[in-house]
Amino acid sequence: MTDTPGWASPGSSEPPRDGARPTADAPAAVPGQSAPPQDTPPAWGTTPGAPQPPYAGQQPAWGTQQPGHGAPPPGWGPQPPGGGYSWGVPQSPKPGVIPLRPLGLGEILDGAVSTVRKHWRVTLGLALGVAVVQQGASLGAQLAIQGDTGDLTPVLTALISLPLSMLLGVIASALLTMVVSRAILGQAVSIGDAWRDAKPRLLQLVGLTLLTGLIAGGIVLLGFAPLIGYLVSGAEEPAIVGLLVVVGLLSLPVAIWIGIQLSLAAPALMLEKQGVITALSRSRRLVRRSWWRICGITVLSQIIAAVVGGVISTPFTVIGMVIGFDDFIGQVDAGQTGSMPAAMLITMAIGGVLSSTVTLPFTATIGVLLYVDQRIRREALDIELARAAGLPEHGGTGWGDQAGPAPARL
Repeated sequence: MTDTPGWASPGSSEPPRDGARPTADAPAAVPGQSAPPQDTPPAWGTTPGAPQPPYAGQQPAWGTQQPGHGAPPPGWGPQPPGGGYSWGVPQSPKPGVIPLRPLGLGEILDGAVSTVRKHWRVTLGLALGVAVVQQGASLGAQLAIQGDTGDLTPVLTALISLPLSMLLGVIASALLTMVVSRAILGQAVSIGDAWRDAKPRLLQLVGLTLLTGLIAGGIVLLGFAPLIGYLVSGAEEPAIVGLLVVVGLLSLPVAIWIGIQLSLAAPALMLEKQGVITALSRSRRLVRRSWWRICGITVLSQIIAAVVGGVISTPFTVIGMVIGFDDFIGQVDAGQTGSMPAAMLITMAIGGVLSSTVTLPFTATIGVLLYVDQRIRREALDIELARAAGLPEHGGTGWGDQAGPAPARL
């Protein structure tokens, strides 16, 4: 085994070692394949000093005798018709939803979709339960208030449902992380298995979520603090207000930069079984020199989820507006602008449930796959994952015999 923080397989209770981790910035030795970790012990079934099977991308020395009287070693590319000799890079093993090598953009997106498709009972079931409770809480708050607070109704509704929504989001993220960790290894998982694996880390994940939100929100609040103080004082000089608005807006890129830096902390906490502060530091190291790539994939996945969610929820919104149009016009005429008719709220809530059920597993899976991809690129996690999946080393019967496309590059 390597000295990197081990892949915390489901059910494991031993925390991985963090002090002996190799440098997180070590580049891969061969494009499309991760570099083997330093001081790696000999492959299984070999003796120290004996010739080792090559890693991906390595070619045997010229003039050396190959196994089978000149035949290419197992896994070194398909032979052309007529029995000719063909050199090539061994195809990466794929025991689960992703190939075990550095991933391209398409493979990350495909891995997220494949996880939802192959484990739809668990992923969609979890997302459906969370969405029903979230939308039910929001709907109940709106129906209870019924516009009595005027224009403050949306704000109060959000404040009432926000704590429950955050808690449910943390639980869903924790459970889906465990589902993805097993899906990568090609293992089946139930909701009970995911809950048992995630339960010991839930409180820490809640603390991590709160701390991350406070860090990003605190930066934005600090940026807009001069504007808030100036307006509270009663002064309204347009030029100064405009300048302070610009100062506040400059804090948004800083908050986004910090948010991406810490975006891999949640899967690091769940899968490496480390503390909150260690997980934040771990995320920062994994994101280093890959910020733009991770930000781009994260933003793209959010855009895809928003588009898909909009396509699902828009028909329900239109139906709700048609059903409750007369009541809505009557409320507007009566001056009740802070609420919508109950029929419209219920129909829109149904659309929100269906939309969240589809998009929540997708976005949660993207975050876990980005974490796994960064560890494969930096720490050769693919070797540990292949061992955890029970695959033999290069040169055996499993690593070289897995069919798959050439490594995709982002």
